[in-house]
Amino acid sequence: MLIPDAKNQSLLSLTLLFGLFCLSLNVEALVDRSLTTVNQIEIMQGDFNEILASGKLRILVQRDYSRVSYLPRKPSPLAEQLAVAEAFASSHGLRPELVLVSSFAKLIPALEAGKGDIIVANLTINDQRLKKISFSVPVDHVKEMIVVSKNNDSIKTVADLNGKKVMVNVGSTFWHALQWLKKNKYPAIDILSAPDHTNREQLLDILVTGDIDATIMDDNLVDIFESYRNDIKVAINFSSQRNIGWGIRKNAVQLVSEINRYLQLEHAVDEKRNIFSGDFDLIKKRKTLRVLLRNNSASYFLYRGELMGFEYEIISEFARFHNLRLKVIVPPGHDDFYDWLIDGKADLAMGFLEALDSRRAQSVEFTQPYHFASRHIIVHRDNKTKSIEDLNRQVLAVRLNSSENLSLAKLQQNGANLNIRSVDDSIEIEQLIQQVGDKTYDATLADEHLLEIALADSQPVRSALKLETEAAHSIAIKKKNIKLQTALNKFIKKTYKGEYYNVLYAKYFKNKGSVKRLAKGRIVDTLEGQISPFDKLIKKYSNRYGYDWRLITAQMYQESGFDPKAKSPAGAIGLMQLMPRTALSVGVDNMNDPAGNIKGGVKYLSWLRDRFDSELPIGERLWFSLAAYNAGLGHVQDARRLTKELGLNNKKWFGNTENAMLLLSKREYSSKARYGYVNGREPVKYVSEIKERFEAYIDMSGSL
Repeated sequence: MLIPDAKNQSLLSLTLLFGLFCLSLNVEALVDRSLTTVNQIEIMQGDFNEILASGKLRILVQRDYSRVSYLPRKPSPLAEQLAVAEAFASSHGLRPELVLVSSFAKLIPALEAGKGDIIVANLTINDQRLKKISFSVPVDHVKEMIVVSKNNDSIKTVADLNGKKVMVNVGSTFWHALQWLKKNKYPAIDILSAPDHTNREQLLDILVTGDIDATIMDDNLVDIFESYRNDIKVAINFSSQRNIGWGIRKNAVQLVSEINRYLQLEHAVDEKRNIFSGDFDLIKKRKTLRVLLRNNSASYFLYRGELMGFEYEIISEFARFHNLRLKVIVPPGHDDFYDWLIDGKADLAMGFLEALDSRRAQSVEFTQPYHFASRHIIVHRDNKTKSIEDLNRQVLAVRLNSSENLSLAKLQQNGANLNIRSVDDSIEIEQLIQQVGDKTYDATLADEHLLEIALADSQPVRSALKLETEAAHSIAIKKKNIKLQTALNKFIKKTYKGEYYNVLYAKYFKNKGSVKRLAKGRIVDTLEGQISPFDKLIKKYSNRYGYDWRLITAQMYQESGFDPKAKSPAGAIGLMQLMPRTALSVGVDNMNDPAGNIKGGVKYLSWLRDRFDSELPIGERLWFSLAAYNAGLGHVQDARRLTKELGLNNKKWFGNTENAMLLLSKREYSSKARYGYVNGREPVKYVSEIKERFEAYIDMSGSL
C-alpha cells in the first residue's frame, strides 16, 4: 500500500470535502456527470441543436477546480456557478461533462477549438475576450484584489508594485493589466507567470513563503481563502467592479440565447413556482396569468418590437380587466399545449383550438367559442382544382395531430380519395399555405382567417372549395378550474362581436392594408437581429456591459418605441430617454446620436446594477436596476427598506419589493421614506412590461 505524501494527503482531504459538500448540496445535476481531460475530448463546434443531439454539455474548467471548488465554511463561487451550469444542462436533458484544462490560459483556445461548449472559470467579461468568444449574461460581479502575506505592509497603492514580484496566470485579466502598467507606468514590476497545474491554494502558499510579493485574485475567491487562512490579507483593490460570465463559442448563438434565458428567466425563479395548479382565485392571488400561445401571424408575433396578435390582444384585455400580469409561454409544438397545460406550466392555452372530446378525456376543458371560421382547401392560384374529386392525385399536407387532419379523415370516411401528407407538429398552418404557394405541396386545409391573411399578403394561393362544417375555437383550461372557466366565459360573452372584438378582427384579418402592413413589419427571426433598426449598436454595448441584447432592446422600446428623436415632457431625450445630467455623468455629449444614446443608457443601467449590495441575487439585480432606471435609485432603496418592514423579501422584485414600491405613493408610507413620494405604479409597470417583452424576444428567437 502506498502512503501519500503531504501534498497528496492535502489533495485527498480536499477531494473528500468535495464529495461531502456535493452530498450536502443535494444537487441532482452533480450526480450524473462525467469527467475527462481536454486531450481526450472529441472536437465539436456546433450550436445548441448539435449539443442537444450529442446528449451532453461539455463544461471547460481549470484542472484545479476540485481543489478549490469546495472548501470549509463557505462554498466557492466556482462551485455555485458549476452547479448552475449543470442544472442548466439537466433542464434540457443533457449530461454535464467536465473537461479539465491544464491552465487558465488554455481555456479560451480549447473553447475555440471545439473541445468544450462553455467555460466556467470565474471568467471576467472584457473587450479583449469578446473579440474571441461570446459570454453569457453576468453570473457574478467581482473586484480584483492585490493579495499579500499577512506581515507585508510594503504595498499600499498600485504604485508600490513597482520593483515587486507579482505572480498571476498568463492570459488572465490580471496578467494583461499588469503588462499595461509595466509598459505605461511602472516598468520595474516583475511579472511572473504561475506555472501550469498551480492551483490558487498553491499560489497563496508560494506567496506566504516570500518567493513572491503579491498576487491578484477576485474578491469572491479571496473571501473563501480568508475564511480559513490567517496568513494572507488584501493590500488594496486593483480594479472597480467587473462582470463574471460563462464563456461560449462565437458561433453558438442559440446556445447563448438558451443560457441567458435560463439564467435570467428560469434559474432566477423558484422552480416550484414554474409548476402551478390552482383555480382563478389562486391565479388572482398570484397576480400572474400564464397563457400558452403559438408564434404565428394570427396568434402572437412581434411587429417592429411590439407584441401583437389577435389572440394575444384578446387575452391581454382579459388580464387587464382582472389586474393580472400576463406571462406568455411559447411551447415547441402544438401538441405540447395540452401536456404543458395538464402539467401546470400554464393556466390556459389559446391557438384557435377546437373543443375535442379526445382532449376532454385528458382532463382538459374548454370555454365557449370566441371565434368561428369556415375551412378551405387551399391550392396554388394556378391550380385548377374545383372539387374533392380533383384532389385525388394531389398531395394535401396537414399537421399530424391537428383538427384539420381530423376533418380530412371524416371526408375520407365519406368516400373522398385523398392523398394526405402528415407533417411535423411544430409546423404552423401559415407555413403550409406558403409551401402551397411555392408549390412544395399541392394543397392544404386552413381556416378562413388564415386564408385572408395570405391573400392580403398577396401570396399566390386561392380557395379551391369550402367545407360545409365550421370550426369553433375555444380556450383550453384544466378541467377542474371551474372559476377560471366561468370568468373566461363571462368575458367572451361580453366581448364577442362587440366593438373591441370587431376592430381587432378587422385589424388582423379583414383590412387588407392593415394585414399587409403587419406582415411586412412582422419579426421573423429575432436571433439574427431583426427587432429594431439599431440591433448592431445594441449588441455592441450590451456585450460590453454584460447584458442580453434583447433585454436592452425591450427596454429601448419601452423608453422610446425605437424613436431616436423621442423627447419626454421631463426633458429625457433619445432612444434610451437619457436626462441631460445622466448623459453628462456617463460621458455622452450628443444625446441625439443613436450610438451615444444607447451606450449611455446601457452604461447607466450597468452603473445602477453595481450600486446594489452583493447579497442581492444576480438575477434579481436586473429587475431592481431597471426599476431604478425608471424611478431613481433612492426610491428603489426606500422600497427595499419598506419591503423588509412589511415582512416581505427585499431581495426579490416581483411579488415583494414591487408591492412596497406601490405603497410609496401613499402619504402614510412616503412621509417616512428618505426620498419621499414616488408614483410607484410607473416603475412597477415599467419593469413588468420590459420583462414580458424580453421573454417574448427570447421565446421567439429562432421561431417563425
